[in-house]
Amino acid sequence: MTKKDWKVRQEIYHRLHRDHKDSLYGYDILMSDDIVNDAVNYFNESEMPFIYPAKSYVVAICYATWLAKDFKEDFYELLKDKELLYNNDPYFKSYDEDKDTYDKIIEKVLPFDENKGIVSDIKEYYKAEFFDINS
Repeated sequence: MTKKDWKVRQEIYHRLHRDHKDSLYGYDILMSDDIVNDAVNYFNESEMPFIYPAKSYVVAICYATWLAKDFKEDFYELLKDKELLYNNDPYFKSYDEDKDTYDKIIEKVLPFDENKGIVSDIKEYYKAEFFDINS
């Protein structure tokens, strides 16, 4: 079985880039008491602290949305992929691991506005990871 194009691009990017400006090293991380509301807030507010695992759900939903569009993949199959975020996020859970939480967030945010919340920041990382792998 051959690797999907998006996975090859992701792997090349991560092999070429070891340091990432979105690294959590040295930052305070808050743990979410209400994952669904915190995740929804990320789609609407641009100034939020690092709240996990809510942020992980947001990034996964954004990535699955864009990968589905750009690489003609199935949104839910992408969310089921345990390596969607390249094993870089210790708080990430796949759709199969937490379908209920994903469904509640998805119901409230899709389709989302790419110009609101932290979505535009996530989009910049996405573009670098899948389309500007040499940058």
